Amino acid sequence: MSDTPQPTTDKAHADIGIVCALKMEVAPFLARCDRVRKYVGGKFVFRGGFLGEARVAIVESGAGFARARRATQSLIDAHTPDWVLSVGFSGALRDDMQIGDIVVANSIVDTHGHELSVDMNMAHDPEHGLHVGRLVTADEIVRTVDEKRALAEQTEALACDLESLAVAQVCQETRTRFMAIRGISDDLSRDLPAEVLTVLGGTGSIRAGAIAASLIKRPSSVSDMWKLREQAQTAADKLGRFLDPIVEQLYEHGERR
Repeated sequence: MSDTPQPTTDKAHADIGIVCALKMEVAPFLARCDRVRKYVGGKFVFRGGFLGEARVAIVESGAGFARARRATQSLIDAHTPDWVLSVGFSGALRDDMQIGDIVVANSIVDTHGHELSVDMNMAHDPEHGLHVGRLVTADEIVRTVDEKRALAEQTEALACDLESLAVAQVCQETRTRFMAIRGISDDLSRDLPAEVLTVLGGTGSIRAGAIAASLIKRPSSVSDMWKLREQAQTAADKLGRFLDPIVEQLYEHGERR
């Protein structure tokens, strides 16, 4: 028998790490993964599984910049992924974008003058619902059409979210390869209902008490919130279908290196 030590496999290592604010953003993707496990670590919910041969680790950060930073660092510390993807919903800032369209960032900005370029070589294909360009990470939900148009004029971004720049910054600091992939869950056809600001809790969770209070104050809000949920489900479904080949390609590229 050889006395040469055999290499050990790091069972915590993930090929692909995903940061999302809410489980529903990645639920369709997760449903196609095998051997999915869930645990809580560092105040965040983690889920891990396999898409084909690719080991995937997902952390649910909750909404907002600070939580996304902490969750990304926790993900990298725990699972040392080769790639980290910021995945979730976004609001359209252009009239030609529809619910379920996909935005892949080649740069990310905020409203305070910070910008981070993303090394991304992917073809823009708006006819098939794929947009490649700038994302803006806002400080809070951008609810009205007028606010979105003003943000588009200020930043020249395609869409807005609350987390992608935070994830990108941590990846830059840790030299982890990064992508931001977002599904459009609200477009420029109408304002988001005002209740969306109170229904989402500080962690990005749905606040049942706020929903009940909203229904008492404005009973018609139930139809607005239901429509928003339908749009979110459409975005999640299309986002999941787009993610499948991306994860597989990133994994295969890593295996060939």
